[in-house]
Amino acid sequence: MSELFTQAAIVAVVAGGIRLAVPLLVASLGETFGQRSGVLNLGVDGIMLLGAFGGYYAVLQSGSPWLGLLVGIGIGFIMGLVSALMAVTLKAEQGISGIGVYLFGLGFSDLLFQKWVGTPRPIPKFPKLDIPGLSDIPWLGEMFFQHSVVIYLAFAAIPLSMWIINKTTFGMNIRAVGENPEAADSLGVSVSRVRWSTVTIGGTLAGIAGAILAIDLGIFQQNITNAQGFIAIALVYFGAWRPLGIMLGALLYGLVNALVLQMKVLEIIPPDWSDIAAMTPAIITILALVVVATRFSPPSALTKPFTRGA
Repeated sequence: MSELFTQAAIVAVVAGGIRLAVPLLVASLGETFGQRSGVLNLGVDGIMLLGAFGGYYAVLQSGSPWLGLLVGIGIGFIMGLVSALMAVTLKAEQGISGIGVYLFGLGFSDLLFQKWVGTPRPIPKFPKLDIPGLSDIPWLGEMFFQHSVVIYLAFAAIPLSMWIINKTTFGMNIRAVGENPEAADSLGVSVSRVRWSTVTIGGTLAGIAGAILAIDLGIFQQNITNAQGFIAIALVYFGAWRPLGIMLGALLYGLVNALVLQMKVLEIIPPDWSDIAAMTPAIITILALVVVATRFSPPSALTKPFTRGA
């Protein structure tokens, strides 16, 4: 057990936890926009799977991780539009339509992989970017300042999201539509337009999250997300629909996951317990969600379709 507290192990856990938190963080930030406007998208995991395969396949064919990221953006954008069409325009029951998107993403991503690739093949990962000066700091440099560009961009999205939601007219409209769409409509705010925008943003970020996941791992396999899309939805509740709280939840999940992986590497966890240990990050996240989420109320119009004049 003492080997878990060595410099190498601590650095590996923290650096790995940050890396593992990023797909969850990006997907959760996207889902936050949709939920703040009143739309719950349970299809996040399916969109992540499609973005993961699209990003992986693009890198496999081109050798460029950045092209893979662009493909993930495009797939997420399209699936965001599909989700918005069902939930906002067609007013389908949000839980059922979201599960439909998830099942489509799960099945179609696996079908494309079996038809177009077949056997898992490694792909180039995002190049690392060491921050000059900071990356040379003992311990801290290895943990925080020796990551790929997408890691830094993901965390930079937190203050950007906070600014959009809290300081812009668009953010004010999102909050108004999510709390009282009738009042927002009476003031000239297009509820449908705001919800279309936020659900599309959420889908785009879910596609990005999936692409980051696959490219960062350098491989694709069936159900590569392992239900991370559903954890991302839970983290929105954990973070009380606030980007900073969501970041803390994503880091909690990532660090626990990295700790479990490190304990497996050091053979602290017996092989017979590996399956149980793999469930630990999700269990801890759910327990934290139960404790924290009960203290906050969701947007008043969450999951409620809006019909003008109804």
